[in-house]
Amino acid sequence: MTTTPAPPQAPPKPTWDPRKPQQLPLPWLRPTIRIRLTLLYGGMFLIAGILLLSIIYLLAAQAIREGSGSQSFQINGSGVSITSDTCPALNVATNDQQRSAALKACYDALRQHALDGLLSRSLLTLLGLAVIAFAFGYAMAGRVLTPLGRITRTARAVAGSDLSRRIELDGPDDELKELADTLDDMLERLQRAFTAQQRFVGNASHELRTPLAINRTLLEVHLSDPAAPPELQQLGKTLLATNERSEQLVEGLLLLARSDNQIIERKPVDLAEVAEQAVDQTHAEAEAKGVEFRGKRDPAVVQGNGVLLERIALNLVQNAVRYNVPEDGWVEVATAVQHGQAVLLVSNTGPVVPAYEIDNLFEPFRRLRTERTGSDKGVGLGLSIARSVARAHGGHISAVPREGGGLVMRVALPI
Repeated sequence: MTTTPAPPQAPPKPTWDPRKPQQLPLPWLRPTIRIRLTLLYGGMFLIAGILLLSIIYLLAAQAIREGSGSQSFQINGSGVSITSDTCPALNVATNDQQRSAALKACYDALRQHALDGLLSRSLLTLLGLAVIAFAFGYAMAGRVLTPLGRITRTARAVAGSDLSRRIELDGPDDELKELADTLDDMLERLQRAFTAQQRFVGNASHELRTPLAINRTLLEVHLSDPAAPPELQQLGKTLLATNERSEQLVEGLLLLARSDNQIIERKPVDLAEVAEQAVDQTHAEAEAKGVEFRGKRDPAVVQGNGVLLERIALNLVQNAVRYNVPEDGWVEVATAVQHGQAVLLVSNTGPVVPAYEIDNLFEPFRRLRTERTGSDKGVGLGLSIARSVARAHGGHISAVPREGGGLVMRVALPI
């Protein structure tokens, strides 16, 4: 009796994403440069104030002590009566010696009281000045770091595929302006390089369209000849399939080159309608493979290019159908509005996908455990195109392995 091995299980889903920085529970406690400069300015002022206060207190105490040391009190005579509200000991003194001792103790107490009052008032003044110093330091740090914030915002915009942005920092010719000018020059060179690359891909793809179309026409003409031998017919079908794959590759490169740019003309597009069209276009293929469609598609309207958004949904749904289990497979296509974003979810049953392979799936001509175009399921550009289109619309796409096999693809676009 032989036992079949248990099917491989998907790796456990990580509870955190190492690619994303961990968020602090209180964002305002983040140790920014502005906070650190404020603490530095305020701390230096506070330390200087404490030192100054200590020196003033010691000098004042020494001056009072030296002044009082040269003074002495001696009471002589009979019938002398001294009363004081602040020195009760004088009221009960019965002789000159007791009166002199009480007067000296009273003088020492008044001196210590004056020093304590000086210390308490100085501490309150120092506390008020420290608050003012910290506020002033915070304001000045913000003013000094304003150019750095402008550089950061421009860099964030460039990271969102907008290479046309420039910092163009004004002001004195200091280190920050030199940094901004250097970054502007770098962005200019990057934009020229990307533009040249996209132009080359687009021109090459356009140039390849004509010979591929001619080849397809010639092959179809030869295949339509009933007198052609079977070997020639089989060869023609093979060449026609290869030519069709080449045409798909060219169309994919054209779309990939165009989708890397920002979308200028935007119109309202409902992701629910886009998802429905993608399901309708792949319905016949899903029936042939025995794959069932599921999911609730709620309205989720975004501003974008309808043709490119249709390409996202179609690529994801086609991949979910083609890379599925042989029997009793399903694909869930859902749309919704979550946290101020329009979301398209495409999940499916399928082979187990390790978490470390997810990033490779979004690279051009890459598939799970294979490279280039060694499969008849596509040309390897579907997910690359989907990611480029999502970025061009200001959104992002992510993939998570399902327990038991398959993927959950999530596209989030701003409304």
